[in-house]
This record gives sequence, C-alpha cells and structure tokens, in this order.
Amino acid sequence: MSIIDKILRAGEGRMLRKLDRLASQVDAMQEDFEALTDEELQAKTQEFKDRLEEGETLDDILVEAFATVREASWRILRMRPFHVQVMGGIALHQGKIAEMKTGEGKTLVATMPSYLRALTGKGVHVVTVNDYLAQYQSDIMSRVYNFLGLTCGCILVGQTPAERREMYACDITYGTNNEFGFDYLRDNMAQVPEDMVQRGHAFVIVDEVDSILIDEARTPLIISGPADGDLNRWYMEFARISRLLTRDEDYEVDEKKKTVGILEPGIDKVEDQLGVENLYEAANTPLIGFLNNAIRAKELFFKDRDYIVDDGEVLIVDEHTGRVLPGRRYNDGMHQAIEAKENVEIKAENQTLATITLQNYFRLYPEGSRSGMTGTAETEAAEFASTYKIDVIPIPTNKPMIRKDQSDLVYPTEQGKLNAIIEDVMERHEAGQPVLIGTASVEKSELLSQMLKKKRIPHEVLNAKQHAREAAIVAMAGRKGAVTVATNMAGRGTDIMLGGNSEVIAQKNLAAEGIDPKENPEEYREAWPKALAAAEEAVEAEREEVRELGGLYVLGSERHESRRIDNQLRGRSGRQGDPGESRFYLSMEDDLMRLFNSGMAQRIMASGAYPEDMPLENRMVSRSIASAQHQVEARNFEIRKNVLKYDDVMTGQRETIYRERRKVLEGEDMGPQMRAFMESLVTGLVDEAIADKSVDEWDLPSLWENLRGYYPPSVTIGEVEEEHGGAASLVRDDLVNELVGDIHAVYADTEDRLNANPLAQAQLGEEPTRTLERRVVISVVDRLWREHLYEMDYLKEGIGLRAMGQRDPLVEYKDEGAQMFQAMVERIREESVQQVFSYAKQFERALAAAEEEAGGSIASATVAPEPAPASSQTTETTEPSVEEVAAAESASSEAAREAVAHARSVMGNVGRAKAPSRVSYTSAEGTEAAGSSSGGNRAERRAAAKKRRRR
Repeated sequence: MSIIDKILRAGEGRMLRKLDRLASQVDAMQEDFEALTDEELQAKTQEFKDRLEEGETLDDILVEAFATVREASWRILRMRPFHVQVMGGIALHQGKIAEMKTGEGKTLVATMPSYLRALTGKGVHVVTVNDYLAQYQSDIMSRVYNFLGLTCGCILVGQTPAERREMYACDITYGTNNEFGFDYLRDNMAQVPEDMVQRGHAFVIVDEVDSILIDEARTPLIISGPADGDLNRWYMEFARISRLLTRDEDYEVDEKKKTVGILEPGIDKVEDQLGVENLYEAANTPLIGFLNNAIRAKELFFKDRDYIVDDGEVLIVDEHTGRVLPGRRYNDGMHQAIEAKENVEIKAENQTLATITLQNYFRLYPEGSRSGMTGTAETEAAEFASTYKIDVIPIPTNKPMIRKDQSDLVYPTEQGKLNAIIEDVMERHEAGQPVLIGTASVEKSELLSQMLKKKRIPHEVLNAKQHAREAAIVAMAGRKGAVTVATNMAGRGTDIMLGGNSEVIAQKNLAAEGIDPKENPEEYREAWPKALAAAEEAVEAEREEVRELGGLYVLGSERHESRRIDNQLRGRSGRQGDPGESRFYLSMEDDLMRLFNSGMAQRIMASGAYPEDMPLENRMVSRSIASAQHQVEARNFEIRKNVLKYDDVMTGQRETIYRERRKVLEGEDMGPQMRAFMESLVTGLVDEAIADKSVDEWDLPSLWENLRGYYPPSVTIGEVEEEHGGAASLVRDDLVNELVGDIHAVYADTEDRLNANPLAQAQLGEEPTRTLERRVVISVVDRLWREHLYEMDYLKEGIGLRAMGQRDPLVEYKDEGAQMFQAMVERIREESVQQVFSYAKQFERALAAAEEEAGGSIASATVAPEPAPASSQTTETTEPSVEEVAAAESASSEAAREAVAHARSVMGNVGRAKAPSRVSYTSAEGTEAAGSSSGGNRAERRAAAKKRRRR
C-alpha cells in the first residue's frame, strides 16, 4: 500500500482526497502533452488567456495549465513534478498552506500555481526568506516561465525604483518579505506617481511561510528618518554611568521579559553622576529612557549573539536564522545605546515615517489569494487560521520518511555537553558520516568551531559572519566526512543532498565555461542536461556511500524556543526517503532551562549527584524541557497577537490615508475636494465661535480674525448682518452659508489669477491651481501623518499604565487613537486650505514685484522654459521646474531673474517638514486689498464676490 493510500485511508480529510483526484487528472494528461511540439506547448499560454477572456475560470483550466508547466519543467530543467508536488501546487492555488517536508521540491511546486495565477495578468509574488534564495529560484524557474511566454523578475536590495518597477511589471516576481513590505511603504511615501513601483496585491506564495509569518511577525516593518535634536552625547554619558552600576544592587534584570528596573541605590548613584537632585522630576524625565536603554544594552543585548560589530557598525543578527540583517536598526534609542556601549559611531536617532506589521502587509492580498509552503506548519495551524485565514494541509511525502530521531541527551553543565558533542562528532567524522551541528548563536558556533579545531576536525562554519558563502557551504554539507556548524536555521531553503548537490555543481561547471542563463538562454538550455547528467554521475557513487553510513546526522547543541524550529533543524536530514539521524544535546545551563524552568535546573545542579560528563536520565527533565518550550511558545504567540491588535488600530487609519493620498498622487481633480475642505473649515470655525451662545453673545470680530488666518474674507460682518435683516435676525446656518459662499468666491478669484500668472504657469504647468493643490495636500498629509505616527508610538508606550486604573489599555488606545486621527484629518483640511491661499498669494507678490521692476506686464508668451537636463529617472510628463522659467520680455531682464528666484523660493517650501508662515491678510478696513495684489475698487470686488456666492 502506498503512502498516499495510507494517509487517505486514515481520514486525513476530504481536502486531500480532492487534491489527489485533481492531481491524478493532471498526471493522466502527461502522454498528450509529451506529444506536443515546443511551439504547440508554448501556444498553450495564449490559449489559456483567451479562454479566461471568454469567461472561463482559473479552476476550469487548472488541470491543463498544470500539465503544461509539468511538461515544460521536464523539457527545460529535466524535472517533472511528482504526484504529491502537483497536489501541493493545487493547494497553493486554492489559497492554502502546503506543509511539505524538506527535500520535497517546494521550489518546483510553486511554478504550477504561479503560472496559472499569472495568466490573469495581475501579477504573482513569490516570497522567500533571503535575497540569495530569491535570486536563485528566480534564475532557475524563469527559464520555465520564459519558455512558456511569461516574464519573471526578482526584487533585490540596492535596485533603483526604475529597476523595481520593471521587476513588478513581470508576470511573476520573486523577492523577500522585507523588500515587498518596504516597497509598499515607500510607494505610499512617493512624491510623484513615477516613483511608485508595485502594481497591486493579487496573489502571493510565501516560501518557508512559518519563518516569515510566525517568527518574523513580532517585528514590524518600519521606515524611519532622522529625528530632531542631537541626543548622542547622552547615549555616551549613560553608557559610562551604566558601567559603574552593579546588577542586583543598583538595578534588577528580568531576562525572561527582557526588562530592567533601577533600584534606589542605583538612582542615588545616577543622580550623583549627573549632578541632579531628583532624577524623576518632570524636567529630567527623558533621561530615564537613556538610563533604561543603557542598562538593557549592557545586560540583555550581547555581541555575537544579538548583534555583531563589523567595520565600526553594529549589525543586528536574526534570532531565528543567524543571518545579519543589513539596514535594520533597533528603535526607541536602543540601537544608539548599543553603539555607545561598543564605543562606535552613534548614528542619529530616527523617528517613524511609515510602518506596517508583516501580518497586515500579507493581509493586503485578498482571502483565497494568500498561500505558503513549509515543512513545519501544523504546530501553528490555529494561528495561521485566526490571523491570516489560511488552512494548513499536510501533503504526503513522495517516499517514506526513514530518519531516526534519537532521544535527547541532557547534561548537568554546558561544558559537559560540549565535550560530549565533540566526542560524538569525532566518531561520526572518522566513519565518514556527514554531520550538521545546529547552534543558537554566533558565539556558540564559534566556540564549537574552536573546540573542533583543537581536535583537528576539518569543518565549515555557517553563521552571520559567513553569510556570503552560505549556499556553497550548505550545498556540500551532505558530502562524505563533511562537518558543518550552523547557527539556527542558516541555509534554510537550500537542500542538503547526500553526496553533494548535483544542480549546484552543474551550475558552477557551466559558469566556469562562460555559459550564462540570462545572456545565452538557448545555449544554457542545450548545455544544461549534459552538465546535470555529468554532475549527477560524479556524486552518485559518493551518495551511495553516505547512505550506507546512515545519511546526514543532525546534532542540535540546544533546544530552541519553539518545537517548530527544532523540527526544522531535524528536517534537514532524511529528505526524499534518504536515511538520516538526529539528536539534541542539552544542559541544565542552557538559556531555555535557566530562564523558563530555573527551579528544576537549580535543584539538579545543587544536588551534585551527577558528574558533568554523564547524561541525565530523568522523566522530569524531559517534561521540564517540554514545559519550558510551551511557555516560550505561549509567550511569543501573545507578543504576536498583541503586536497585531495594536497594529489593527492603525490599519484602518493607514488604509484611509494611503488610499486618499494615492488618489491625489495619481491626478484626482482636487477642486471639489478643496471646496469641501473649505466648507468644513468655515463650518468648524463658526461653530467654535458661537458655541451654543445666544446671538447677542457671538464674538464675530474674533471669528473674522480667525478666518483671516486662512484666507482673505471679501465680506464684512456688517454686510452679512445687513443681508439677513440685522444682527438679531442672524442664525447659525445663515452665517455658515454666507462664509462658505465667500471662501468659495474668493478661491475662484484666486484660481483665475493664479492660472493667468506666467510665473505660476512656468513653475506648475498648464493648470497651476490643480498642480499646487496636489503638491500642497501631499506635503501636508505626509508631514501630519509622520507626526501622527510619532504621537501614536508615544501613546502606545505609556498605555499599559492605564491597567492600573482598571481600564483596558487596548480599548483606551483605540479610543484615543481614533480621536487623534480625527484631529489629524481636521488639520489636513485646515492646513491645505491655508497653504494653497498662502502660496497663491506669494506667486501674486512675485509677479507684482517683477512687473514693477520691468516697468510693465510680463506676458505668459514671453516665458520660455529652458530644456531640462537629461536624467535616467525623468519621464515625458515631468512638470517644468522653476529653473525652466526664462527671462520675461528681455533675456537679460533683472526683474525676470528676480521673479524666477522668488518663484523658486515660493515652491521650494512645498514638501518641507514645517508649514510655511501664513500670509497676513488685513481686515476689511486695512490698507491692503483683501484677496488682491493689484488694488482696484473694493466695492466692485465685493459686488462680484456677492454675485458668485449667489450663483
């Protein structure tokens, strides 16, 4: 009886039976598709697109599309997906997580649903855990896609916006979760549509889905920029002070919760060092944050475990993979505190400009269009279902799993454990069995490496410091006699094949011959089968030897926080029915036991009954390890849920801001929106001024003064009162209607003058008012959104204290966050109105000054823009810059040159961090004509404005 039959008969579920049935239909078409010529097979792509256009669904063409890819994979790569791989591909298309064991060919599985979904023309995103895998998978699988007439791109660190836009325009795009997420955030910070790179979120396949959506989910994606102020000196000062303080005497540390607390003696010492009387006075409050960060940097963040120092720079090490995370920095001043501790250059503290959690980024893809693959997902199935609305389906292996998972060996001390590990490795190495040693940190991997060197055991080390050689090391880790020391899951996603990786060897051989898959795809395609066959022949003999020796031996040097990560390490062995073995070596001094089951560890250590080189055999120990892992998993799940709960509050706000901002950026006519802003502004000012007072208590002069802070009113208090039969007869709605009509009329006049202004035309294009509105609104939205993010961060930091007052912090955060968001929206309306009037006024003044100097008018026909300099990022729709404004009337006109300079200064303010100062509009009795730069009869202007209001 086959493995599939066993699982199906065991009642794995109706879904597996459906997958099996569909996969069998795909298998049944093999002979028909083998009979097709290359041209006939390639023509299938257009046929499928035409059928979709005619109304067929993706499910209607699934069987034929999968059969097409299956045959193309054989012709191009000499690999034909197995029955279980086809089942996995169908599960991905249906928006499920396919749990497939290591070595089951997940990269090939992704080609089938990617091809099918790409036929819609909306794009497919394939997410991997690192740049190397994204590039590698893209290079290999693009040959299949290109053969079938589809394009394939890859997003990598360092690409320009133009390159990224080209990659996203492809039918299938590979990249890392960080690159996809940060591109989304950057798109929503773009100043012109040409800077945006993504084209939507139609369908996603996440490789190693548990690593990305579970392990990485505790860390939100944040784009930050320099914060105001120079605070670096305080980091150095508190790093110095922290070295003078003693743990448990001056401060206490909770390693489990990763928190510190300053004690009374410590406070006294800090106050003495700083020369302050009371550290907790309001004026000194910011110093407490510096102190806490300095102590946390000292006690909770360790070099070569949490970070490395490379060329004077502190680089974070991924706790899950052991890889360096270039470009990432701890927030809230933590990174600066570590830089001060290590005495390297302290880079400026940053403030959040845009942020999103991975959970909410991937929820941008519609339900049913999120899918993933991994070897270990069942332990987190409930979280995938609740957070992402994705079901986990375990796909059977192609061949039975025969790996032997040995019982843990637990030692009283870490030194005893390490000695036992070295002895075990020596025996295996001498026999020729390949060994993979998994460690939890760079520090531990280098310690084991030193011990192996002393025993003269040749080995490779794969950690954050050797990440550039990762693929080469992993590819050869299954060779006879190989010993590889790897941090955590470094190298995950690359199979360790017994006897060596024939594909990697074939690629190296072709590269050595100068045959490139991108430059010479046809030549590469022809050479590939021969190169692969030669490589397979070279490793096959060695593979058989390694099989006889028991396959790859995986040795875990300690348990990880999650059982799933332990299973991932074990899963490196026993791929595709190969023999293999795994075992974990533990000690009672390991972090897991020390932090989460300290009572058991202390009792065993205190008893002294066990020599350090003797493994413990105790059921209580095994239960304690399981209990400790359960505690950590529960804690991490709560952290992820908490991060998501708080980010969910921001999600609605973020989506609203980004949606409205994109409309403006893509050219939405802002005229109606600006008039709505004006109506809202005026209504708010009126309601604030009259505030449930009787009409004789209304302070209309103050209202008019407030209005002049935003625009120059053309109507007076007296005119409004006269229009409605005197002050006593005036009601709130009449006042609102009069003032709304007035601001609309004044804006119409302003718009006419701005559109006729040659300087504005030269700077802003054919429709100066519409362009100015867009630029102003984008600038105001960006600045106030940044401020809002800062305020929300500040609110979140202190919201936990509300629990002391018997209030739910999350409910409080939601309520106050909603109020703050509404206040921000009001400010966007107000400042947009004020700034558009302000800039329009400045353009009028610039033109008036130029005309006065020139002794006459400057006609728009005389403004001749100079040709713009060539640029790799310019487009045909680029708006004229201020430098393109030529001299008016005379090329040498000093007045025109001054006008150009003034126009530059006017528009140079748009987009700056702070709003420009308001233009001062005088009262109706003042000397300057309200809303006009050229004087004229005041009565005529009022009459014209009144007619406009009536219309």
